[in-house]
Amino acid sequence: MKDGFVKVAAASPDLKVAACHYNADRILDQIAELALAGAKIMVFPELAITSYTASDLFLQEALIDQAKEELGRIAKATEGVDALIFIGLPWEHKCKLYNVAAVLNRGNLLGLVPKKHLPNYNEFYELRHFTPAADEIDLTDWQEDQVPFGTNLLFACRELPHLIVSAEICEDLWVPAPPSTSHAEAGATVLVNLSASDEMTGKAAYRRQLLMAHSASTVSAYIYASSGDGESTQDLVFGSHKLIVENGSILAESPRFVNGTLLSEIDVNRLAAERRRISTYPAADRDDYLTLPFSLDLTKTGLTRTFPSAPFVPSDKNLRAKRCEEILTIQAMGLKKRLLHTRAKSAVIGISGGLDSTLALLVTVKAFDLAGLNRENIICVTMPGFGTTDRTYTNACQLTRLLKAALKEVDIKASVSQHFADIGHDIRVHDVTYENSQARERTQILMDIANQTGGLVIGTGDLSELALGWATYNGDHMSMYGVNASIPKTLVRYLVAFYADSCGENALAAILRDILDTPVSPELLPPREGLISQKTEDLVGPYELHDFFLYYMLRAGFPPSKIYRIARISFCDRYDSRTILKWLKTFYRRFFAQQFKRSALPDGPKVGSVALSPRGDLRMPSDACMEVWEKELDLLN
Repeated sequence: MKDGFVKVAAASPDLKVAACHYNADRILDQIAELALAGAKIMVFPELAITSYTASDLFLQEALIDQAKEELGRIAKATEGVDALIFIGLPWEHKCKLYNVAAVLNRGNLLGLVPKKHLPNYNEFYELRHFTPAADEIDLTDWQEDQVPFGTNLLFACRELPHLIVSAEICEDLWVPAPPSTSHAEAGATVLVNLSASDEMTGKAAYRRQLLMAHSASTVSAYIYASSGDGESTQDLVFGSHKLIVENGSILAESPRFVNGTLLSEIDVNRLAAERRRISTYPAADRDDYLTLPFSLDLTKTGLTRTFPSAPFVPSDKNLRAKRCEEILTIQAMGLKKRLLHTRAKSAVIGISGGLDSTLALLVTVKAFDLAGLNRENIICVTMPGFGTTDRTYTNACQLTRLLKAALKEVDIKASVSQHFADIGHDIRVHDVTYENSQARERTQILMDIANQTGGLVIGTGDLSELALGWATYNGDHMSMYGVNASIPKTLVRYLVAFYADSCGENALAAILRDILDTPVSPELLPPREGLISQKTEDLVGPYELHDFFLYYMLRAGFPPSKIYRIARISFCDRYDSRTILKWLKTFYRRFFAQQFKRSALPDGPKVGSVALSPRGDLRMPSDACMEVWEKELDLLN
């Protein structure tokens, strides 16, 4: 359970109607199977010991007593099982019958959670047999002791404080105010549902949507286990549907109509971090709940769940296209508002033939079209310097012409050479002064042209560069509106590719694809044999790694060790552990050292859940120390 990962399971055993001993054997078989797989939370269906469809047999004392006896047998057989186990059965309490979830841990019955909302419509007749749960927590007899009995029970792991589990049963989830909403507000990070939901056309899709929405609104993990084909088919068919959902995302889902088990790993530490981040999430201080401790061994959870290597980019092609269109529109609408508000007569962009300036130009074109402005007032300035190659220069010029924007060329070599002479810098020394002087000269030119034309300088720098501080302070770092400020480099590529695929212009698409194939470079050092000599990713590391690090550091709040662990899984086919650790250390070092640049960022539109604006998402001191993170990184060697 290191890093907050907990292996959990939903199970649908083969059952027979009213065959308690047989059903208990099948439950024990699956418990043994899941224990071998390392599951720490196991959820079985509603009324699993008796089956859900026993109907009026629930009124028979023999069945009630046998179910209780089998629960005792299961408890004794699981004394050595390191798990929290939820099993459904009928339970008599104070001469009333309840549909309950029994909660076992290492042979002990910790408590019983009765069903609160009993359906008595359409095909359901539960009020014929069962009594709805009362609001108060009571005690009920169990063997020679008494155990808590009530809906408001929380099961808290001593060894992993963020692992707090609560239960509800089937219909409880389908009502307007599910009990699990209160459970989550009271502190439960994991919600389980013991269900016997019959199948009808379209019901599975609704069930899936319901679970996703509910786990998202409660910021919880949700484990759902439903009965299968062992139930009576006199009038209904049950589909063994099992799902494991975390904060709105399905981690695992079983095929329907197949009994068996479903496993995945939930991350309770991430759920807790998300709740800390959301200021409107209520504090867990409810006094109408009873917390019952349980124990688990703190073993390392083997991970089978995947972590997308490009977390900013949807993997589904259709969803990705919709997302790209949405992002381009958000960027363009932000710029449109700023242009109209300032009554700008032009937009000035430094066009380099690289990815970022290309995206900035595409966004500006869209903004001008939305505002009904003439594209000829988009002034694209190409500024050849000591590192400019024919390929990028040609692409910049052709792209501008194809988009019907105005093109202006200002060669900076003479002015920068004069500047070197003025400050006494040897032009043969290709150091940071050599590079940054070119970047600042370009920014000065853009600002002055904007003044000449009554316009705004449109910033091109992206989120990944800002995270690493890969920008010249008061050079490309500065603009009057930064349209790419919250677009990570990995997403920039997909946005440009989407535009190429959807623009419907072959010549434009060809230029865009060649730009996509061009190595990322600031082109501040002289080329070698006409080719780019300065490749950014050779210097600061692969952007796909840095975007991964950035997402899980800021969005998920993961510590370095956890990011390193999941990065080795996500990039196992591309980078070895040593390479990942090298660039992870680079990421943290640059992220902390370069905050002063982010503290002085110009405005720009937020498009996703990760952004670095000092006015919004990242209120970080420029002089923050990285001692805590550095210490953990050193332990990873």
